[in-house]
Amino acid sequence: MVAHVGVISLGSCFPSLRRLPRPCSPKHAPFASTYKYHCLAVATMSEDPVREWILSEGKATQITKISSIGGGCINLANRYDTDAGSFFVKTNRSIGPSMFEAEALGLGAMYETRTIRVPKPFKVGPLPRGGSYIIMEFIEFGYSRGNQSVLGRKLAEMHKAGKSEKGFGFNVNNTIGSTPQINSWSLDWIQFYGEHRLGYQLKLALDQYGDRTIYEKGQRLVKSMGPLFENVEIEPCLLHGDLWSGNISSDNNGEPVILDPACYYGHNEAEFGMSWCAGFGGSFYNAYFEVIPKQPGFEKRRDLYMLYHYLNHYNLFGSGYRSSAMSIIDDYLRMLNA
Repeated sequence: MVAHVGVISLGSCFPSLRRLPRPCSPKHAPFASTYKYHCLAVATMSEDPVREWILSEGKATQITKISSIGGGCINLANRYDTDAGSFFVKTNRSIGPSMFEAEALGLGAMYETRTIRVPKPFKVGPLPRGGSYIIMEFIEFGYSRGNQSVLGRKLAEMHKAGKSEKGFGFNVNNTIGSTPQINSWSLDWIQFYGEHRLGYQLKLALDQYGDRTIYEKGQRLVKSMGPLFENVEIEPCLLHGDLWSGNISSDNNGEPVILDPACYYGHNEAEFGMSWCAGFGGSFYNAYFEVIPKQPGFEKRRDLYMLYHYLNHYNLFGSGYRSSAMSIIDDYLRMLNA
Protein backbone atom coordinates (compact mmCIF):
# COMPACT_ATOMS: atom_id res chain seq x y z
CA MET A 1 0.00 0.00 0.00
CA VAL A 2 1.79 3.10 -1.24
CA ALA A 3 0.91 6.60 -0.13
CA HIS A 4 1.46 8.13 -3.51
CA VAL A 5 0.21 7.51 -6.72
CA GLY A 6 -1.77 6.83 -11.40
CA VAL A 7 -6.44 4.05 -16.83
CA ILE A 8 -4.55 1.38 -18.18
CA SER A 9 -4.28 -0.86 -21.06
CA LEU A 10 -4.04 -4.31 -19.57
CA GLY A 11 -1.76 -6.91 -20.99
CA SER A 12 1.90 -7.32 -21.60
CA CYS A 13 2.21 -6.25 -25.26
CA PHE A 14 4.92 -3.65 -25.57
CA PRO A 15 4.52 -0.88 -28.13
CA SER A 16 7.03 -0.61 -30.95
CA LEU A 17 9.93 1.78 -30.57
CA ARG A 18 9.27 4.84 -32.67
CA ARG A 19 12.11 7.15 -31.77
CA LEU A 20 15.06 4.87 -32.37
CA PRO A 21 16.54 4.25 -35.81
CA ARG A 22 15.98 0.86 -37.36
CA PRO A 23 19.54 -0.18 -36.94
CA CYS A 24 20.15 -3.82 -36.23
CA SER A 25 21.39 -4.53 -39.70
CA PRO A 26 24.86 -3.46 -40.85
CA LYS A 27 23.58 -2.00 -44.08
CA HIS A 28 21.85 0.77 -42.13
CA ALA A 29 25.03 1.75 -40.25
CA PRO A 30 28.17 2.99 -41.97
CA PHE A 31 30.40 1.93 -39.08
CA ALA A 32 30.39 -1.28 -37.06
CA SER A 33 30.60 0.70 -33.80
CA THR A 34 27.40 2.56 -34.70
CA TYR A 35 25.70 -0.74 -35.45
CA LYS A 36 26.72 -2.18 -32.07
CA TYR A 37 25.59 0.96 -30.25
CA HIS A 38 22.14 0.92 -31.83
CA CYS A 39 21.66 -2.79 -31.15
CA LEU A 40 22.64 -2.27 -27.52
CA ALA A 41 20.17 0.61 -27.25
CA VAL A 42 17.32 -1.52 -28.58
CA ALA A 43 18.23 -4.42 -26.30
CA THR A 44 18.34 -2.10 -23.31
CA MET A 45 14.95 -0.62 -24.15
CA SER A 46 13.34 -4.03 -24.61
CA GLU A 47 14.50 -4.99 -21.12
CA ASP A 48 12.84 -1.90 -19.60
CA PRO A 49 9.14 -1.95 -20.49
CA VAL A 50 8.43 1.05 -18.24
CA ARG A 51 10.87 3.26 -20.13
CA GLU A 52 9.64 1.81 -23.42
CA TRP A 53 6.01 2.71 -22.70
CA ILE A 54 6.84 6.21 -21.48
CA LEU A 55 8.88 6.93 -24.63
CA SER A 56 6.18 5.63 -26.95
CA GLU A 57 2.61 5.49 -25.68
CA GLY A 58 3.44 8.05 -23.00
CA LYS A 59 4.35 10.59 -25.73
CA ALA A 60 7.64 11.54 -24.08
CA THR A 61 10.88 11.98 -25.99
CA GLN A 62 13.11 11.95 -22.93
CA ILE A 63 13.05 10.96 -19.28
CA THR A 64 14.71 13.75 -17.33
CA LYS A 65 14.68 12.31 -13.82
CA ILE A 66 13.69 9.19 -11.90
CA SER A 67 13.06 9.70 -8.18
CA SER A 68 12.27 7.14 -5.52
CA ILE A 69 9.25 8.20 -3.50
CA GLY A 70 9.26 5.32 -1.09
CA GLY A 71 6.64 2.65 -0.99
CA GLY A 72 4.75 0.45 1.35
CA CYS A 73 5.69 -2.96 2.63
CA ILE A 74 4.67 -4.54 -0.70
CA ASN A 75 5.81 -2.40 -3.65
CA LEU A 76 8.48 0.07 -4.71
CA ALA A 77 7.42 3.47 -6.07
CA ASN A 78 9.13 5.94 -8.39
CA ARG A 79 8.34 9.24 -10.07
CA TYR A 80 9.41 9.51 -13.70
CA ASP A 81 9.78 13.12 -14.86
CA THR A 82 9.68 13.60 -18.64
CA ASP A 83 9.19 16.30 -21.23
CA ALA A 84 5.57 15.08 -21.48
CA GLY A 85 4.86 15.37 -17.76
CA SER A 86 5.37 13.06 -14.81
CA PHE A 87 4.33 9.45 -14.30
CA PHE A 88 3.98 7.38 -11.15
CA VAL A 89 5.34 3.84 -11.35
CA LYS A 90 4.98 1.00 -8.87
CA THR A 91 6.97 -2.19 -9.24
CA ASN A 92 6.98 -5.52 -7.48
CA ARG A 93 9.84 -7.90 -8.11
CA SER A 94 8.13 -11.04 -6.86
CA ILE A 95 4.45 -10.85 -7.89
CA GLY A 96 3.12 -11.16 -11.44
CA PRO A 97 0.87 -8.61 -13.17
CA SER A 98 -2.43 -9.90 -11.76
CA MET A 99 -2.20 -7.80 -8.60
CA PHE A 100 -1.58 -4.57 -10.51
CA GLU A 101 -4.16 -5.50 -13.15
CA ALA A 102 -6.77 -5.74 -10.39
CA GLU A 103 -5.64 -2.40 -8.96
CA ALA A 104 -5.86 -0.81 -12.39
CA LEU A 105 -9.36 -2.13 -12.95
CA GLY A 106 -10.40 -0.65 -9.62
CA LEU A 107 -8.77 2.70 -10.34
CA GLY A 108 -10.35 2.70 -13.77
CA ALA A 109 -13.81 1.97 -12.39
CA MET A 110 -13.52 4.81 -9.88
CA TYR A 111 -12.06 7.15 -12.48
CA GLU A 112 -14.98 6.50 -14.84
CA THR A 113 -17.49 7.73 -12.26
CA ARG A 114 -16.05 11.26 -12.75
CA THR A 115 -16.73 12.05 -9.09
CA ILE A 116 -13.71 11.92 -6.78
CA ARG A 117 -10.17 12.26 -8.08
CA VAL A 118 -8.13 9.09 -8.44
CA PRO A 119 -4.88 8.52 -10.37
CA LYS A 120 -5.61 7.42 -13.91
CA PRO A 121 -3.93 4.10 -14.71
CA PHE A 122 -2.14 3.73 -18.02
CA LYS A 123 -0.28 0.45 -18.28
CA VAL A 124 0.35 -2.82 -16.45
CA GLY A 125 2.77 -5.53 -17.46
CA PRO A 126 5.43 -8.05 -16.44
CA LEU A 127 9.05 -7.19 -15.77
CA PRO A 128 11.45 -9.19 -17.94
CA ARG A 129 13.31 -10.71 -14.99
CA GLY A 130 10.26 -11.40 -12.85
CA GLY A 131 7.68 -9.28 -11.14
CA SER A 132 5.42 -6.59 -12.56
CA TYR A 133 4.77 -2.88 -12.87
CA ILE A 134 1.97 -0.37 -13.12
CA ILE A 135 2.26 3.09 -14.70
CA MET A 136 -0.26 5.72 -13.74
CA GLU A 137 -0.90 9.42 -13.58
CA PHE A 138 1.33 11.29 -11.17
CA ILE A 139 -0.67 13.57 -8.87
CA GLU A 140 1.19 16.28 -7.01
CA PHE A 141 -0.19 16.15 -3.49
CA GLY A 142 -1.01 19.17 -1.39
CA TYR A 143 -0.03 19.67 2.21
CA SER A 144 -3.21 18.33 3.81
CA ARG A 145 -5.82 15.64 3.34
CA GLY A 146 -8.21 18.28 2.08
CA ASN A 147 -11.65 19.31 3.23
CA GLN A 148 -13.51 16.58 5.10
CA SER A 149 -16.90 17.79 3.88
CA VAL A 150 -15.79 17.68 0.25
CA LEU A 151 -14.31 14.22 0.76
CA GLY A 152 -17.57 12.95 2.26
CA ARG A 153 -19.69 14.42 -0.52
CA LYS A 154 -17.51 13.19 -3.36
CA LEU A 155 -17.20 9.72 -1.87
CA ALA A 156 -21.00 9.50 -1.64
CA GLU A 157 -21.26 10.69 -5.24
CA MET A 158 -18.92 7.89 -6.30
CA HIS A 159 -21.02 5.34 -4.41
CA LYS A 160 -24.14 6.72 -6.05
CA ALA A 161 -22.66 6.68 -9.57
CA GLY A 162 -20.84 3.35 -9.41
CA LYS A 163 -23.47 0.65 -9.70
CA SER A 164 -23.41 -3.00 -10.78
CA GLU A 165 -26.10 -5.11 -12.42
CA LYS A 166 -24.20 -8.28 -11.48
CA GLY A 167 -24.71 -7.86 -7.76
CA PHE A 168 -22.01 -7.79 -5.10
CA GLY A 169 -18.42 -8.55 -6.03
CA PHE A 170 -16.02 -7.50 -8.74
CA ASN A 171 -14.79 -8.74 -12.11
CA VAL A 172 -11.54 -9.99 -10.59
CA ASN A 173 -10.23 -10.99 -7.20
CA ASN A 174 -7.80 -8.49 -5.71
CA THR A 175 -5.93 -7.90 -2.46
CA ILE A 176 -6.53 -6.06 0.79
CA GLY A 177 -2.99 -5.23 1.79
CA SER A 178 -1.32 -8.45 0.72
CA THR A 179 -4.27 -10.66 1.70
CA PRO A 180 -6.29 -12.13 -1.17
CA GLN A 181 -9.76 -10.62 -1.43
CA ILE A 182 -12.33 -12.88 -3.09
CA ASN A 183 -14.88 -11.05 -5.22
CA SER A 184 -17.04 -13.83 -6.68
CA TRP A 185 -20.40 -12.35 -7.66
CA SER A 186 -23.44 -12.79 -5.41
CA LEU A 187 -26.93 -11.31 -5.41
CA ASP A 188 -27.12 -11.63 -1.61
CA TRP A 189 -25.06 -9.11 0.35
CA ILE A 190 -25.31 -10.91 3.69
CA GLN A 191 -24.12 -14.12 2.06
CA PHE A 192 -21.32 -12.30 0.22
CA TYR A 193 -20.07 -10.47 3.30
CA GLY A 194 -20.36 -13.52 5.51
CA GLU A 195 -18.53 -15.84 3.12
CA HIS A 196 -16.04 -13.73 1.18
CA ARG A 197 -15.18 -11.16 3.82
CA LEU A 198 -15.63 -12.38 7.40
CA GLY A 199 -15.59 -16.10 6.59
CA TYR A 200 -12.41 -15.88 4.52
CA GLN A 201 -10.55 -13.98 7.25
CA LEU A 202 -11.78 -16.32 9.98
CA LYS A 203 -10.58 -19.36 8.04
CA LEU A 204 -7.25 -17.65 7.47
CA ALA A 205 -6.85 -17.07 11.21
CA LEU A 206 -7.63 -20.73 11.85
CA ASP A 207 -5.15 -21.93 9.23
CA GLN A 208 -2.42 -19.46 10.14
CA TYR A 209 -2.63 -19.38 13.93
CA GLY A 210 -4.77 -22.39 14.79
CA ASP A 211 -7.15 -19.90 16.40
CA ARG A 212 -10.22 -22.07 16.80
CA THR A 213 -11.86 -19.76 19.35
CA ILE A 214 -12.08 -16.74 17.05
CA TYR A 215 -13.03 -18.99 14.13
CA GLU A 216 -15.92 -20.72 15.89
CA LYS A 217 -17.29 -17.59 17.53
CA GLY A 218 -16.90 -15.68 14.29
CA GLN A 219 -18.83 -18.34 12.39
CA ARG A 220 -21.64 -18.08 14.94
CA LEU A 221 -21.79 -14.37 14.22
CA VAL A 222 -21.84 -14.93 10.46
CA LYS A 223 -24.81 -17.28 10.83
CA SER A 224 -26.66 -14.89 13.15
CA MET A 225 -26.06 -11.43 11.68
CA GLY A 226 -29.17 -11.28 9.49
CA PRO A 227 -31.26 -9.19 11.93
CA LEU A 228 -28.70 -6.37 11.71
CA PHE A 229 -29.90 -5.75 8.16
CA GLU A 230 -33.65 -5.69 8.75
CA ASN A 231 -35.46 -2.83 6.94
CA VAL A 232 -32.26 -1.89 5.11
CA GLU A 233 -32.14 -1.30 1.37
CA ILE A 234 -28.79 -2.49 0.06
CA GLU A 235 -27.64 -1.67 -3.47
CA PRO A 236 -24.27 -2.69 -4.88
CA CYS A 237 -22.07 0.43 -4.82
CA LEU A 238 -18.54 0.80 -6.10
CA LEU A 239 -16.31 0.86 -3.02
CA HIS A 240 -12.70 1.90 -2.68
CA GLY A 241 -12.44 -0.95 -0.19
CA ASP A 242 -9.38 0.11 1.83
CA LEU A 243 -10.08 3.69 2.79
CA TRP A 244 -7.70 4.62 5.59
CA SER A 245 -5.66 7.77 6.14
CA GLY A 246 -2.68 6.52 4.12
CA ASN A 247 -4.88 6.16 1.04
CA ILE A 248 -6.46 9.62 1.29
CA SER A 249 -4.80 12.85 0.24
CA SER A 250 -5.51 16.02 -1.73
CA ASP A 251 -4.09 17.58 -4.86
CA ASN A 252 -2.55 21.03 -5.14
CA ASN A 253 -6.02 22.56 -5.49
CA GLY A 254 -7.20 20.99 -2.24
CA GLU A 255 -9.44 18.46 -4.00
CA PRO A 256 -9.53 15.06 -2.27
CA VAL A 257 -7.64 12.18 -3.86
CA ILE A 258 -8.05 8.50 -3.01
CA LEU A 259 -5.64 5.79 -4.12
CA ASP A 260 -4.40 2.22 -3.63
CA PRO A 261 -7.89 0.68 -3.75
CA ALA A 262 -9.22 -2.80 -3.08
CA CYS A 263 -12.36 -2.19 -5.11
CA TYR A 264 -15.55 -4.19 -5.23
CA TYR A 265 -19.30 -3.54 -5.36
CA GLY A 266 -20.81 -3.75 -1.90
CA HIS A 267 -22.99 -2.10 0.73
CA ASN A 268 -21.97 1.55 0.91
CA GLU A 269 -21.60 1.36 4.70
CA ALA A 270 -18.78 -1.16 4.31
CA GLU A 271 -16.63 1.71 3.02
CA PHE A 272 -16.35 2.97 6.59
CA GLY A 273 -14.81 -0.25 7.88
CA MET A 274 -11.39 1.40 8.20
CA SER A 275 -12.78 4.50 9.92
CA TRP A 276 -10.83 3.58 13.06
CA CYS A 277 -7.73 4.37 11.01
CA ALA A 278 -9.09 7.09 8.72
CA GLY A 279 -9.95 10.03 10.97
CA PHE A 280 -13.40 10.71 9.52
CA GLY A 281 -15.05 13.53 11.45
CA GLY A 282 -18.58 14.81 11.85
CA SER A 283 -18.35 17.08 8.80
CA PHE A 284 -17.36 14.08 6.65
CA TYR A 285 -20.39 12.03 7.69
CA ASN A 286 -22.80 14.97 7.51
CA ALA A 287 -21.77 15.70 3.93
CA TYR A 288 -21.89 12.03 2.99
CA PHE A 289 -25.40 11.50 4.37
CA GLU A 290 -26.70 14.57 2.57
CA VAL A 291 -26.07 12.66 -0.66
CA ILE A 292 -26.89 9.13 0.53
CA PRO A 293 -29.15 9.21 3.60
CA LYS A 294 -28.24 7.19 6.66
CA GLN A 295 -30.28 4.00 6.94
CA PRO A 296 -31.87 2.50 10.07
CA GLY A 297 -29.41 0.58 12.22
CA PHE A 298 -26.30 2.22 10.79
CA GLU A 299 -24.62 2.47 14.18
CA LYS A 300 -25.36 -1.19 14.96
CA ARG A 301 -23.65 -2.33 11.76
CA ARG A 302 -20.61 -0.06 12.00
CA ASP A 303 -18.47 -2.45 14.05
CA LEU A 304 -19.47 -5.37 11.84
CA TYR A 305 -17.74 -3.66 8.93
CA MET A 306 -14.74 -2.76 11.07
CA LEU A 307 -14.43 -6.43 12.02
CA TYR A 308 -13.32 -7.41 8.52
CA HIS A 309 -10.37 -5.04 8.68
CA TYR A 310 -9.43 -5.92 12.26
CA LEU A 311 -9.37 -9.57 11.23
CA ASN A 312 -7.24 -8.72 8.21
CA HIS A 313 -4.79 -6.81 10.39
CA TYR A 314 -4.68 -9.75 12.78
CA ASN A 315 -3.83 -12.05 9.88
CA LEU A 316 -1.26 -9.64 8.43
CA PHE A 317 0.41 -8.22 11.50
CA GLY A 318 -0.24 -10.60 14.35
CA SER A 319 -1.85 -10.85 17.75
CA GLY A 320 -1.92 -7.13 18.53
CA TYR A 321 -5.22 -6.87 16.63
CA ARG A 322 -6.81 -10.07 17.96
CA SER A 323 -8.37 -8.53 21.04
CA SER A 324 -10.18 -5.84 19.03
CA ALA A 325 -11.61 -8.43 16.65
CA MET A 326 -12.58 -10.75 19.48
CA SER A 327 -14.26 -7.94 21.41
CA ILE A 328 -16.42 -7.02 18.41
CA ILE A 329 -17.44 -10.64 17.89
CA ASP A 330 -18.34 -11.13 21.56
CA ASP A 331 -20.36 -7.89 21.65
CA TYR A 332 -22.40 -8.96 18.62
CA LEU A 333 -23.00 -12.46 19.98
CA ARG A 334 -24.44 -10.91 23.15
CA MET A 335 -26.50 -8.40 21.20
CA LEU A 336 -27.94 -11.11 18.93
CA ASN A 337 -28.27 -13.75 21.69
CA ALA A 338 -26.30 -16.08 19.45
